[in-house]
Amino acid sequence: MNPEDIIAELKELSQKDQITTEELMGILQKYAATISVYDLMIASAHMRKDGEYVQANYREKYLEIYVKYFIMRMKEVLNNNDYDNTAIDKKAFDESFPMLKRTFEKERLSDSKDDKFPLIYVITSLYTTFILEEPIHPVGSEFPGSLKVEEKNGKYFCPVKENQKDNENAICHLCLAEQTPDI
Repeated sequence: MNPEDIIAELKELSQKDQITTEELMGILQKYAATISVYDLMIASAHMRKDGEYVQANYREKYLEIYVKYFIMRMKEVLNNNDYDNTAIDKKAFDESFPMLKRTFEKERLSDSKDDKFPLIYVITSLYTTFILEEPIHPVGSEFPGSLKVEEKNGKYFCPVKENQKDNENAICHLCLAEQTPDI
């Protein structure tokens, strides 16, 4: 089983009229189980390298959030058997495929088919969006200008979502957060 096989399984799942969180979790857990501690260390190193380009005053916050919520979520995915088995947003799920495929191409660290960083990225994004029903960048994620992802009255708001609308590779297209008003 190669990491990119998850795309084919998710595509097959999308052929159903309705998709439940249990069906999606089955796939996410199956692939999360293929990720080793070594894979997590490599992914963490990749994120730390990407963090070199983040403004110095945001770098530590960036790394803390990304390592915790993107990399370390694999253990949470594997152990989570306490979720409501409900139907997921089929339209949003189906619309995610072009972006998920590009993610595999864009986030691949090497030419190796065993590279797990894109798999971790996809699992975390789908898990956060469709199982937890939370924004991909967690509440409190800070962006330049001291702008943060916020929750107000059960809705999530991101100050930079609108900035990514023309970036076809942005995971923001999958995220359920709305653009923060008045920014």
